[in-house]
Amino acid sequence: MTTFNPEELKRLYTPSPTSHKGQNGKLMIIGGSHLFHAASLWALQIASRVVDMVFYSSIPENNLIVEELKKEFRNGIIVRRDDIEAYIDEADAVLIGPGMLRVSHEIKDQKSNLKNLEDINRLEDEGEQSYYLTKYLLEQYPQKKWIIDAGALQMMEPEWLLPLSGNVILTPHPREFERVFGTDMTEADAAKKYNVTILLKGEKDSVCSSEECVAIAGGNAGMTKGGTGDVLAGLVAALATKNDLFLAATAGAYINKKAGEALFEKVGYYFNSSDLADEIPRVVKEILL
Repeated sequence: MTTFNPEELKRLYTPSPTSHKGQNGKLMIIGGSHLFHAASLWALQIASRVVDMVFYSSIPENNLIVEELKKEFRNGIIVRRDDIEAYIDEADAVLIGPGMLRVSHEIKDQKSNLKNLEDINRLEDEGEQSYYLTKYLLEQYPQKKWIIDAGALQMMEPEWLLPLSGNVILTPHPREFERVFGTDMTEADAAKKYNVTILLKGEKDSVCSSEECVAIAGGNAGMTKGGTGDVLAGLVAALATKNDLFLAATAGAYINKKAGEALFEKVGYYFNSSDLADEIPRVVKEILL
């Protein structure tokens, strides 16, 4: 496994001085639950600073929170879950999963009669809804760039990835990786078998495509706090709108760790996920400009 070369960051898309609103990336974020409110909001917080437009869809109470934060979220649209398909069509990439719930029991498509979005959104068990919503959307939009995180990642079946022609980034931590792929497969094996990009999070992140793997060191123990993975998912998804997926995953992991290091220089371990999302634009400016 090679080490990430920061020179690769120069390949990242940068907006043209003559570009117009909407030309520099449109991202759909689908996430949140009645239990986890903040996760999808952290992803939204960083993504809205990278792309021109974020379409955000969560449960009604989370949508209301974002409406109330509209002064912080100018370049975006809040979307009802029943209306997400029209906005997926328009988006360059889709992040699904931050804050979505999972169930402890095995589902294995027991409700195969669920064939439309309205029926899925009426499910009372939010973990089951994560399973069927993820399955339905991946089947309906195999050509779209997908970033699958957290609850959606934990509920998915690996065979859903095969028809997607490599248009997928998965962002597991080690336990999530084992839940999806088992204990006998490495991230390199899984990336090659299912033709996906896997960003395996840890003290040292590893990013594997079907062709190569890169290690990304850095960060610190302040980044173990809840929500830092949601910030990373939002950053990677935002970069994926205008870059190839392997570059988006490696660059996102590197920038995220550098932002954690910059915060450590200022406040030690005493920062949170909102601080991390605030620091990333400053770090990107130092690296790229």
